Amino acid sequence: MRLKLMINNLLYTIPKENHTKEQVKEILLNHPEIKFVSFVGIDLSGNDTDEKIPVNLFLSDLDSFMHGVAVQTDGSSVVLPGIATLNNAKVDMVADLNCKWFVDYNYDFIDTVTNKPVGTLRIPCFLYHDNKPVDSRNILNNAVKTFKETLWQIFDTHPEVLKAYDLTKDEVEEIIITSATELEFWVKTPNSDAELEELSTSQVLHEQYWTRTKGKVRTALEESLLLMEAYGFEPEMGHKEVGGVRAKLDASGNFNHVMEQIEVDWKYSDAVQAADNELFIKILVQETYRRHGLDVTFMAKPLDGVAGSGMHVHLGISLKLKNGKRINLFHTTKDHFLSVIGYSSLMGLLKNYEVMNPFISSTNNSLKRLKPGFEAPVCIVTSLGLSPSNPSRNRSILVGLIRDLANPLATRFELRSPNPHSNAYITIAVCYMAMLDGILYAIKNNKSEDDLLAELSKEYGEEADYLEKYRKYRAEEDVFEDFTEEERNKYFSKAPATIYENIKALDKYPEKVEVLKRNGVLTDQLINSFRMAVMKRWTMEIAHRIVNKFTTEIRNCKCLHNSEKALDLDLTNWMQIHDLRLYIMKDTNSTESLFTRLKNAISENNLELASDLYLELEDKMSLLRSMYSSYKKNLLDI
Repeated sequence: MRLKLMINNLLYTIPKENHTKEQVKEILLNHPEIKFVSFVGIDLSGNDTDEKIPVNLFLSDLDSFMHGVAVQTDGSSVVLPGIATLNNAKVDMVADLNCKWFVDYNYDFIDTVTNKPVGTLRIPCFLYHDNKPVDSRNILNNAVKTFKETLWQIFDTHPEVLKAYDLTKDEVEEIIITSATELEFWVKTPNSDAELEELSTSQVLHEQYWTRTKGKVRTALEESLLLMEAYGFEPEMGHKEVGGVRAKLDASGNFNHVMEQIEVDWKYSDAVQAADNELFIKILVQETYRRHGLDVTFMAKPLDGVAGSGMHVHLGISLKLKNGKRINLFHTTKDHFLSVIGYSSLMGLLKNYEVMNPFISSTNNSLKRLKPGFEAPVCIVTSLGLSPSNPSRNRSILVGLIRDLANPLATRFELRSPNPHSNAYITIAVCYMAMLDGILYAIKNNKSEDDLLAELSKEYGEEADYLEKYRKYRAEEDVFEDFTEEERNKYFSKAPATIYENIKALDKYPEKVEVLKRNGVLTDQLINSFRMAVMKRWTMEIAHRIVNKFTTEIRNCKCLHNSEKALDLDLTNWMQIHDLRLYIMKDTNSTESLFTRLKNAISENNLELASDLYLELEDKMSLLRSMYSSYKKNLLDI
C-alpha cells in the first residue's frame, strides 16, 4: 500500500532538456530524498557501473561534471581486457547529457526527513581509456551516427530513394533510428525448485501461457507495470510466458512453490534510449519481485528441457518531416512486402549474422537456449509472408518481419536470438551496421524492390550479387517441422554449439567483420578485448561452475534399489548409470575422466579440444539424467 501511495509523489526522471547546471541543481535541491548520484558506464560485457557520489559533493563540483570533466574508476572494476591493464588501469567516466536520467529508489530505506525512499540519480556515461572511448554505449552511439550520416549522403546522391515517398531531402527534418526490446524472465520462490518433468509437461500442454498470475507474482507484476508507467516507459503488457507450473497454496492462504515465466513489453525509443530503458527495467523488475520475496533470473536457459528467456529486439527506421509527419522507410508504396531500404536492411542482417552472433550470444547459457523445439531461432533465415496482403508471424525464424496493414509506421524487424543477458547496446549497434551494409549494396547497384525480393527468395545454389550462393535465406515453412536437421544445416548454415565455435566466426569471415568496423564503430582493439572477455568467461564458467555443478548432480545419482528386491533390469540400469558416472567424473591410475580431460584442455589453452569435450560432457550429462529418471521410475520402493 505504501509504495502505491508514493508512486505519484516521487521524481523518476530528469529529461535531457533539463540537463543544464542551473536546472539540475534546482531539481536536486528541491528533492532532498535523492541522496546520491551514480555514474553508469557500460563495459564490453554489458555490466553497468554504480559509482555513487553523495549529492552534496556532486553539487559542489557540478560545473565540472556538467562540462565533461571525468570521474575516474579502476579498470579492474570493468570488463575491458587488453585495454585497461594492471599497469594502465585508469578509466575515465564522462556524463552523457543527451539522454534521459533515471532516479533509482531504495524502497527499503526511507528518509526520515522527507518520509520518502532514498533515491540515487543514475547518470549514463561514456568510458574513456587513454582518451579513447572504450564502452558499449559509445559503440551504439557511433553506430547510430554512422547510419544517419550515411543515409543523409544517400539522400544527396540518390534522391530517387525519397522520390518513392514523394519527398525531397529538404522536407526531412530528422532520421529516427527506433528500437525496442522485450523482456522475458523466470520468477520463483527462493530455495524452491519444480521437477524438470513437471515443467516440461506443463510447457507442452500450454498450461501457463497467458494464464492469470496469482498471489505475490500478480502483485509484483502489477507493481512493476505501474512503476514502469511512472518512469515513462509506457508499458504495453505483462503476462505469463510458456514456461512454469502452478503455484501451491499453503495453510495461511499464500502461494508458495512458485516457478513461472513472465514477459513485460514497453514502447520503442531511439536506439540508445532503448538500451538504457532495457537496462533500468531489468533492475526495476528484479528489485520489485525481491521486495515480495521472489527470485528473478534473466538467464537465457535457466533449466534444460524447458523454454528459455528471450529479449527480442525490434528494429526500425523512420523520417520525421518538417511538417510533423512520420514516414517509415521500411514501408513500401508498391505492391511489395518492403521498400528498397527494407529489403536491403533485412538482407544485411542475414548476410552478416555470423559475425553479429558472437556479440549477441556471448554466454554459454545463451547457446543452450538456441536449440530446436523451444521457439528459439537456430537458423539464419527470415519469413515475409505468403503475399504482401498476408503478413507472416513465423516464430521459427531468426529475423521476423512485423507488419500491420492498417498502420504503415508499425513495419519493423524482430531479431529473435538475443536474450536478457545480451548486451543490448552492442546488439543494436551490430544490427544497424549490418543493415547499413545491405542498404549500401542496394543503392550503389540501383536495385529495385523486384530485384531484392528475388535475391532474398533465392534457392540454395542459385547465384546472387550480394547473398551467398550456397545458402537459402527465406522460408515460409516451420523451420523445425518442415526441414530435417541436415537440411537446416545445409540451407541456413550450422549454428555454433559452443562459445568457441561462435567466436571463431570473427576469424572465418574477416570481410564481414569489416562491416562492423565501418567508420571505427568497432575497432580491432575493441573486438579483441570483447573476444578475450568472452573466452575467459566461457572457460572459467566451465572449469569452476559447470564442472562443480555436474559433480554435485552426479553424486546425487545414488543407488536406490534394495538388492534383495531388485529385478535384473534394475541391476542393469544401475550398472549402466554407474559406469557413466565413472566415465564422466572418476580418474584412475591409467585413465582420466571426462572432467579431467576437459580441465586439462582449458589449462593448456587447447580451446578447440575443450569445445569438443564440453559438447561431449553436455551429451553425457543429458544421457545420465534420462537413464537415472528411467531407473527411479522402475523402482517400487525407494
